[in-house]
Amino acid sequence: MPYRHLHTASPKELTIRGILLGALITVIFTAANVYLGLKLGLTFASSIPAAIISMAVLRLLGRSSVLENNMVQTQASAAGTLSCVFAALPGLVLVGWWQSFPYIPTVILTMAGGMTGVLFTIPLRRALVTESQLPYPEGTACAEILHASSPEGDRNQLRLLGIGSLVSACASFATSGLNLLAGSVSYATRLGSSVFSISGSFSFALLGTGYLVGLSGGIAMLLGVLLAWDVLVPLFGALSPSTHPLQDAPLLWAHKVRFIGAGVIAIASLWTLLRLSRPVVRGVRTAFSASLRALSDETDRDLSPRTIIILGLILTALLAIIFGWFLLPAGLGWHSILLMTSLGVFLCLTLGFIVASACGYMAGIVGSSSSPISGIGIIAIMSIGLIFCALETTHLLTPAQRPMAIGFSLFILSAITASAAVSNDNLQDLKTGQLLGATPWKQEIALLIGCGVGALVIPWLLNIIYNAYGLAGHMPHPGMNPAQALPAPQPALMAALAQGIINHSLDWTMLEIGALLGCFLIIADTLSRRFNAPLPPLALGMGLYLPPDVSVIVAVGAILGRILHHGSKKRGTMIASGFIVGESVMGVLLAGISSASGHTDTLSLSLPSWLQTSLGIVVFISVLGWFSRQVMRSSPH
Repeated sequence: MPYRHLHTASPKELTIRGILLGALITVIFTAANVYLGLKLGLTFASSIPAAIISMAVLRLLGRSSVLENNMVQTQASAAGTLSCVFAALPGLVLVGWWQSFPYIPTVILTMAGGMTGVLFTIPLRRALVTESQLPYPEGTACAEILHASSPEGDRNQLRLLGIGSLVSACASFATSGLNLLAGSVSYATRLGSSVFSISGSFSFALLGTGYLVGLSGGIAMLLGVLLAWDVLVPLFGALSPSTHPLQDAPLLWAHKVRFIGAGVIAIASLWTLLRLSRPVVRGVRTAFSASLRALSDETDRDLSPRTIIILGLILTALLAIIFGWFLLPAGLGWHSILLMTSLGVFLCLTLGFIVASACGYMAGIVGSSSSPISGIGIIAIMSIGLIFCALETTHLLTPAQRPMAIGFSLFILSAITASAAVSNDNLQDLKTGQLLGATPWKQEIALLIGCGVGALVIPWLLNIIYNAYGLAGHMPHPGMNPAQALPAPQPALMAALAQGIINHSLDWTMLEIGALLGCFLIIADTLSRRFNAPLPPLALGMGLYLPPDVSVIVAVGAILGRILHHGSKKRGTMIASGFIVGESVMGVLLAGISSASGHTDTLSLSLPSWLQTSLGIVVFISVLGWFSRQVMRSSPH
C-alpha cells in the first residue's frame, strides 16, 4: 500500500542537489561494481545503499523529503546497475578485437543501451508493477527503509530495521572481510562415479530476500537445485566415469547442467513473455492514452508519448552511428555496413525489449541481485550468433569475416546487456516509487540521468582497472603479474559462446535438453496452478543456473516466511529489509577496500576451515532463532 499520507500537496522530488548527490554516489557504486564484476563475476544491488547514503546527506542539508531521497537512490541505482556491461564489453578485448576501451564509443554504447532500458520500463511498469502481484523484494525493502526514516515513520520499525542491518553488516564483515566465518556450507557424497551434494550460503541478505519473495518461487528454486546437484550431476558423473568425481562434479555443473538451466530459462522466458503480452500491450496503450488525457493523478503518469518517441528516435540514431563506426575498419562495402548496422539496431530494439521484459520479471520474483542476467545474456548471444551464421549461409558474410562477426556480436550484446540490466533494476525502483506515492515520469527522468552519468565514467573505470590488473590471458603491458589478472568470468563465457557459435564449434546438446525440460515444466506449472500450487518454471530454471548456495538460502528464507506467517508480517519485513541493507552497505565498504588495496583478502584472518564453518553455522542458527522470536513476538496466537 502506498504511503501517500506522508506527503504534502507539493513535496520536493527531483531537485538539483538530489541530482548532484546521485551523480556522486554513481561514481562510487559504478567503480565498485565494475571491479567486483571482473574479479568475482558478482555485483551488488545499489538501490538500498544509495537510499541510506542519500538519507544521511540530505538530512544534514536539511528540508529533505522521502520522495527526494527516493529520486537520489533511483538515479544512483540506475547508474550503478549500468556497470553490468562488464559482462559483455571486455569480451572484445578477450577475442582480440580491442586493445583497450575507446572512450567515446563506449560512452555512446552504454548510454544508449541503458536509456533504451529506461524506455522499455515505461510500458513494463504497468504490466509488471502496477497490475502485478510480484513481490519485488529489494524495491519493497527500499520503500520500507525510506518510509521508516521519515518524520511520520514508526520509530520502533526503524529500530528493527537498524538492528537487522547491524546484525547482517557484522556477519558480512566477519565473513567477507575478516574471513572469520565461513560464507557457506556444503556436503557431498559419492556412489561410484556419481556425486550427490547440497550446499547453502550463510548470507542474511539472501535470507531476507527469500523471506520477501514468497513460498512458490523459493520452493521452485530449491527444486531446481535438487534437480541439478542430486539428479543431473550424478547422472552425468555415471555416464562419464572419472578418477576424481568429487573434484569434477563442479565442472559437470558449470559445463553441462548450467547450460541446461540456460535452456530452461530461455523457454520459460519466452513463455513468460507470451503470458505478459496482453498486459504489456495494455500497458503501452494505457501509457499513451493516459498521457494524452493528462492524468491529474501524478502517481500514475509516465513520460509523454512525444517525449518517448523523440528520445527513442535519438537513441536509435546513436546506436546506428556507433554500430557503423564499429564496422568501418572491417573492410565491408557500404551495402554490407548498412545491412549489419540495421540488423544491430533491430536486435537491440526487439531482442533488447524481450530480454529486458524477462529480466524485469525475474527481478520481481527474486530481486535484482539474484536475477541471472548472465543466463539471459547467454540466450541473447546465442540468438545473435545464429543470425550471423544464417547470414553466412546466404553468402552475405564470408568465413574470412567471422572475427568481425564475433566482435560485432559482442558489441551488440553489450548494448542489450546494458538495457536488460537497467530494466532489471529500474522496475525495483519503480516499485519503491509506487509504494511511496512517487511520480513515475520524474523517476523516469532520474533513471535517464543516472544512465548518462554512469556511461560517462564506465569506460574510464574499465581502462583504469584493465591497465592496473589486466584480464586473464590478456595483459596490456609487458612485465605484469598474470597471477593478479582479473578472471572476468562472464565476458570470457560470452566470448567463448560467440566464437563457438560463429565458428560452428559449439555443442548444443545441453541447451536442447534444457529447452525440452522447460516445455515439460511449463505443462507441469499449468496443471499445478489448478490446485493452487504454482511451480514457476523460470524460478526452477534459476535454481538450475545459479550457484546452489544462492538458491538454497533464498528457499530457506521463503520457507521460514511461511512457517512464521502467523507472526507480525510488519516486523518480519523490516528485519528482513535490514538484512538486505546491512550486507549491501558492507559490500560497498569492502569493495572500496578491495579496490584501494588491489586485494580481496586485505583484512583476512588465517583460521582453520573447520573452525570457520563451525562458527558460521552457530552464528547463522542463532540469528535464525532470534529472527523467529522477533517475528512471533507480536503474534496474537
